[in-house]
Amino acid sequence: MRSFASPLSLGIDLGTSGVKAVLLTSSGAVIGTMSAAVPTSHPHPGWAEQDPEDWWIACMTALRELRRQYPEAYEAVRSIGLSGQMHGAVLLDRHNRSIRPVILWNDARSTAEAAFLAENHPSFIEATGSLPMAGLTAPKLLWLHGHEIESFRKIDCLLSPKDYLRLRLTGERVTDMSDAAGTLFLDVHRRSWFEPMIAATHLEPRQFPSLCEGTSATGTLTRSAASELGLDSKVVVAGGGADNPASAVGIGASHPGDSFVTLGTSAAVVSITDRPLARIAGGVHGFCHALPERWYAMGAILCGANSLRWVSKLLSMPSEQALLDRVAAELPLERPVPPTTPLFLPYLSGERTPHNDPNVRGGFMNVGIETAAPSFGYAVLEGVAFALRDAMGSVEESGSDIRHCSLVGGGAKSDYWGQLLANVLGRELHTLEGSELGAGIGAAKLGFAALGIDEPVNMSLPVRKTFEPQADRREDLDDRYRKFRTLYPAARSLCT
Repeated sequence: MRSFASPLSLGIDLGTSGVKAVLLTSSGAVIGTMSAAVPTSHPHPGWAEQDPEDWWIACMTALRELRRQYPEAYEAVRSIGLSGQMHGAVLLDRHNRSIRPVILWNDARSTAEAAFLAENHPSFIEATGSLPMAGLTAPKLLWLHGHEIESFRKIDCLLSPKDYLRLRLTGERVTDMSDAAGTLFLDVHRRSWFEPMIAATHLEPRQFPSLCEGTSATGTLTRSAASELGLDSKVVVAGGGADNPASAVGIGASHPGDSFVTLGTSAAVVSITDRPLARIAGGVHGFCHALPERWYAMGAILCGANSLRWVSKLLSMPSEQALLDRVAAELPLERPVPPTTPLFLPYLSGERTPHNDPNVRGGFMNVGIETAAPSFGYAVLEGVAFALRDAMGSVEESGSDIRHCSLVGGGAKSDYWGQLLANVLGRELHTLEGSELGAGIGAAKLGFAALGIDEPVNMSLPVRKTFEPQADRREDLDDRYRKFRTLYPAARSLCT
């Protein structure tokens, strides 16, 4: 049996599809991981909700199995860091009970409310770091005020998803700056709650949690949580961070200019800065990092790797990898794209950057009777890459200079997709060992920081592979990208 003389940190990442837990040493070694699924309900088209009790159940399931498989490492845990999906509205009454299911980041019901805030409070954008969008938290609260007033009246506290787990662990109502920024209720310059937006959504400052930096200690485990987890009640829980900032910490993106593309359920282009963005345009978010005195520019698209999951099921493929293998075999990247290959708009859940349009929907163009499964698969991979090129352009227009970047998330496991992205973006991309655990690793690193162990925060993951853009493919892909850019107006007109 292996014994651990040094403390370990436990990273808990609450994603949209489930909870992942990571055991990390202070030298950056991952000892073990475990995950548990979380269900999502869609009570109406365009709606997405989860029950926070399911988060806690999944968290306990993952941790119990982690404890069973790695008992010595688990016993050495001295800190916990949290990461999670952004923008969800966790509504609690005065007894810390959930009032209703959580409205998630990919829920489009508050489109009209987002437009109302943008039209009536344009001056708020500079303070909050983003245009109001249906996926963000503030418009959701305005929707609740107009459609579920009884639920609205019961609100005693508004939390972000990962902070509900903190509440169950420590009994404390606290959020970090990066998750707070994603609510639109934070002044990202002052790193304090922005009372004009609070008032505009009929809330009061007393209904908001305390603020902290992601590296701060926010409390220790309650006796009941310690007993349930099988950990010491002195274990410290760190502020943690929202999923993308935590992923940045996980891969070591902590300095101005560090950039990465994340390719998970959604996808994003992220660039770290040492000051708030001077320009907020094109659907770019200028939010607080999980680290003190750091911010980031982010261009987000709502359907990333889940577009591949969707088309694999649609084509009745045995797995996503099976489709990737057929695409790579029949459409090698060394050859020009056949002119009969479809173009795909990946707006399956609407789009954020640069269109800020939750109602637009995706589709294929240039489909013929001869179009086969590999062509559909390629079109999806390319369409996501084109949408990320749109997002990267908006991030650069905000003032960030992206010369090369890391590629992280589940989609980064595909070398074919990695090379295609490098070709489309015209950037050198690096995939990293263990990047699919980036948010959990980042959460665990922030847990170490809360113990006063700062070294892990700046550690980078080792490079797995580097993709250089294939120059001879640039003209071909540029031409297809120009055609892709012309399709949005037509797609939008079909959805009005």
